[in-house]
Amino acid sequence: MAGLNGGGTSIIVRLEMHKEQVTFGQIATAIGDAGGDIVAVDVTRASKTTTTRDITVNVSDPQHTNTIEATLKDIPGVKVVNISDQTFLMHLGGKIEVTPKMPIKNRDDLSRVYTPGVARVCMAIHEDPSKAHSLTIKRNTVAVVSDGSAVLGLGNIGPKAAMPVMEGKAMLFKQMAGVDAFPICLDTQDTEEIIRIVKALAPTFGGINLEDISSPRCFEIEERLIEELDIPVFHDDQHGTAVVILAGLLNAVKVVGKQLESCKVVVTGIGAAGIACTKMLLAAGVTNVIGVDRQGAIVRGETYSNSAWDWYAANTNPFLQSGTLSDVIADADIFIGLSGPGVLKVEDVKRMAADPIVFAMANPTPEITPEEAEPYVRVMATGRSDYPNQINNVLCFPGIFRGVLDCRASRITQDMKLAAAKAIASVVSDDELNEYYIIPSVFNHAVVEKVRESVMEAAYESGVARRRSPREMQDAHHE
Repeated sequence: MAGLNGGGTSIIVRLEMHKEQVTFGQIATAIGDAGGDIVAVDVTRASKTTTTRDITVNVSDPQHTNTIEATLKDIPGVKVVNISDQTFLMHLGGKIEVTPKMPIKNRDDLSRVYTPGVARVCMAIHEDPSKAHSLTIKRNTVAVVSDGSAVLGLGNIGPKAAMPVMEGKAMLFKQMAGVDAFPICLDTQDTEEIIRIVKALAPTFGGINLEDISSPRCFEIEERLIEELDIPVFHDDQHGTAVVILAGLLNAVKVVGKQLESCKVVVTGIGAAGIACTKMLLAAGVTNVIGVDRQGAIVRGETYSNSAWDWYAANTNPFLQSGTLSDVIADADIFIGLSGPGVLKVEDVKRMAADPIVFAMANPTPEITPEEAEPYVRVMATGRSDYPNQINNVLCFPGIFRGVLDCRASRITQDMKLAAAKAIASVVSDDELNEYYIIPSVFNHAVVEKVRESVMEAAYESGVARRRSPREMQDAHHE
């Protein structure tokens, strides 16, 4: 899951210094006293009376930056022109660009890529629309669509503020799987309008990745688009999270010597990700899943305002356990947190079954910290990169889309998602598997190819692939 991890960074402070009023030594001392560590100084401009310098300073967090800025503004003869940090510099002008696949060197090239030659290609597609997959960018392009209503842990911050996340997602698609992805942030949060816009955009794209759309609207938007489009639609916050959590669990139960199907699983936070994760567990054969939200365990017979919870109540909690998380956690083999910080207490963990598995996914602060849980938990995973066993959607979506584009799948089935989870888990060999290594690194290059192959195989078996499989092409060649 995407997170909001903190950690130190470096900032560049541009200062205009009045030579007669202040020395660089005074400035360096002030920065040091404020806890900053100067690592570089560059003079960018000088006149008879002033000097402008760029000072690179290591800081611990954004608040530390504010402290240093306030300190410098208090020094007579110093003007703070600008402060930037490495993260902001990486986003200047956006993080992606469009480049042509071949140069246009002369009039002959121009006549082929554009008029008049392009007309022949247009008519070929007009006569056979399926040729759009081979003769346009549709073959390898995904739309990353958001309305900015549920961005990271930041909430409803709107489409403009969501754009840096969607750009980052597009970068990951390209770097990890060679998929061209384009961020599209919509200035509407109306369910019907979003569906209409995405349907209107669909001719350009080979797949739709929905991102950071709040629950429960995300369910209807995804379900309707899956039914009404002939290209795959994938809400990553639901299904990417579910796939990677299942991958981690497949290996975690191996470590503790249990069968996943017979485990008691408690899930907290029954929103988009919690429901998708539960559906994945049920598809993988787990029978005893109990969902807990703010009002307690979700159980059959209760009335819920959220229609998704009605489905949840009907399909989970077979022993009708009720009450708080502390009430239902007893003897649970697995805890999956998709809720908020501090939800799981040490006392709760102590009441779990032997060798408990805890996946605390809340970001940036998990439901229980690894430090608190370690004495009592056998396998621990979080959504953070600074702890072992990071559950990160980057392990899923690049390979899934690479696979569905390559076999021209019309949709992504539950079997394809299960295949992706098993593929991710398989990257960690039995020799490597241990409590602190149940899931591969996001930079492990074997992941995308294994997921791609498994997803394509499942797509052919599900009958949703529209390109012939290598076996079918081989059979046709022999006929």
